[in-house]
Amino acid sequence: MYKQQQYTLKNPDSFQLVHTFECGQCFRWNKMDDESYIGVVRNNVIKVKKINKDLLFISIGEDNLEELCNDYFDLNRDYKQIKKNLSEIDTHMKTSIEYGEGIRILNQDLWETLISFIISANNNIPRIKGIIERISKSYGNKIEWEGKEYYTFPTPESLGKAKVCDLRSLGLGFRDKRVYETTRMVIEKQVDLDKLKKETDKNIIKEILLKFPGVGEKVADCIMLFSLRQFSVFPVDVWVRRVMNELYLNEEDETKVNKDKIRDLASKKYGNLAGIAQQYLFYWKREA
Repeated sequence: MYKQQQYTLKNPDSFQLVHTFECGQCFRWNKMDDESYIGVVRNNVIKVKKINKDLLFISIGEDNLEELCNDYFDLNRDYKQIKKNLSEIDTHMKTSIEYGEGIRILNQDLWETLISFIISANNNIPRIKGIIERISKSYGNKIEWEGKEYYTFPTPESLGKAKVCDLRSLGLGFRDKRVYETTRMVIEKQVDLDKLKKETDKNIIKEILLKFPGVGEKVADCIMLFSLRQFSVFPVDVWVRRVMNELYLNEEDETKVNKDKIRDLASKKYGNLAGIAQQYLFYWKREA
């Protein structure tokens, strides 16, 4: 039974809605005309709006709203201290943090993140969001709220009902087979996602994720950062390669910059905060 709830977060530190929702880490949040955001998180629809210095969350769903917010928005982590530590590394890092100082790394569902980032390959954010919305509408559960319909992300079993041609008709393109095969692997427990959530060794996690069709280094790193709390990984896409080359490597052709070289540099510079550093750099480069 879905219940409606409200929760106010008083004067939160290091939490700006636009920074957190527009930095490329999630695809199910949409900005409304009144500057609020509405998103579907697990079996809940959440609306969040800034009122003066506070954040007001209103939800309909299954979970306790306050507990869900604490977990999903990573509210128990000291981002102020993280930003202080990273800012001391160099002026570039300091500048990028000042630009996106309100970013928090969301704690997203592993299954949804796995499928979402397979869909994200060679794709743009509006298109990714559209595909995920169509998948959810076709195979997720409907939640009606304030005169609108929202859809939860489908379980593996529910998405398992889709054939490759069904996925293609939802606009997945070449990713249809990858999503189909990944879903089968999860249903058949060729990879046990519950066991994977409990694994702490970064190298073992990556090795397991790379078994899925459509999961390469970058997608694996995104899944680890956005749903498995592995903050030392450093996902490298076009924007990140560009910014790292401009700031530190200065090679003539940025498209030929070795990604391992970038990851090694990030590891040396940012250590176990590399993933959070990546989000500040990515947001700064893409938006500014």
